[in-house]
Amino acid sequence: MNNIAKFIFFDILKNKIVLLYTLLLFVISWSVLGLDSNYTKATLSLLNIVLLVVPLVSIIFSTIYVYNSSQFIELLLSQPIARGKIWFNIFIGLSSALILAYLLGCGVPILLYSSIETGFSLIIIGVMLSVIFTAFAMLSSIGSRDRAKGIGISIFVWLFFAIIYDGILLVLMFQFSDYPIEGIMATLAAINPIGLARIFVLLQLNISAMLGYSGAVFKDIFGSGGGMGISMVILFIWIAVPFLLSYIKFNKKDL
Repeated sequence: MNNIAKFIFFDILKNKIVLLYTLLLFVISWSVLGLDSNYTKATLSLLNIVLLVVPLVSIIFSTIYVYNSSQFIELLLSQPIARGKIWFNIFIGLSSALILAYLLGCGVPILLYSSIETGFSLIIIGVMLSVIFTAFAMLSSIGSRDRAKGIGISIFVWLFFAIIYDGILLVLMFQFSDYPIEGIMATLAAINPIGLARIFVLLQLNISAMLGYSGAVFKDIFGSGGGMGISMVILFIWIAVPFLLSYIKFNKKDL
């Protein structure tokens, strides 16, 4: 890890919001997993919390942090350091700190109370969502000089993937239910990183009734093992695309 990334990493770890986020995740995970003897039911309950809280905190905190670090970034740009290196290290520092917060908050209770396979899949999707929505945050913050607009874009991105997208899929499913749209629905399911993360864990649990229509189609087309592999590849693409777009924009932008 570069010195810039290390500085950002340790700076974020001292942030009270991140400490509160870690503590909140730990309390929720411990209470959900520790108080319910049915580990599958407890894992599903924790999954729903993770799918909402982790992306929201990751994208909002990262967006605000980038805006608050504008003077620090300008100072770095005055040094003989490549622009791309600065932006990449900011991304590494931010995502690493949020990953550590998630691992401490959710990882420990999950490893203590959940099965190895299920717990590992839940840890993976929490880590992936932390990095994905950090990448979205960096794209939002570099896309607008206006702090309020950038934060608004970040909130909309989270709202779209967490709530609105499922509503759109539901409408499409009812409108075109008479047509063979299974392949299209499986493709559309992969466009939402939050929905894809849910499918990834549910495929591990092998609970067909909880997958929903798009998830069931996804399983029928790719199978449980293949579906999990495809899900991981697409989640990595969701990390790469927003970050690369922000990377290109940062290199071209006149700060």
